[in-house]
Amino acid sequence: MGKGIKPVELTSRAIKDLQKLKSFSRKLHGKEKAQEFIDELFEYMEVLEKPDNRFEGLGSTDETFAHLKYDYRKLIKGDIKITYRLGRTKIYVVRIFDTRQNPNKNK
Repeated sequence: MGKGIKPVELTSRAIKDLQKLKSFSRKLHGKEKAQEFIDELFEYMEVLEKPDNRFEGLGSTDETFAHLKYDYRKLIKGDIKITYRLGRTKIYVVRIFDTRQNPNKNK
């Protein structure tokens, strides 16, 4: 890894979110389209690892998590909200949320 690059790691909660999202997408669009969607989502998250990106410049503050200790930011891709935070050595994706769901579940 080059200087300044921090790998992206999904928390256990984000992995559960991803599994639910994949299952939901599979029901709507079929197995192949669901996998394509998940692959596109991972490609989109790669923007977080680019060394020329500054954490403060990617996405916006996720106000849903404002009461917590860390600065949580969000990226939006279509109906999907990806919430992440900067760690010392990694960037943690903490939630992957389908915005078509009940917003109260995004806590």
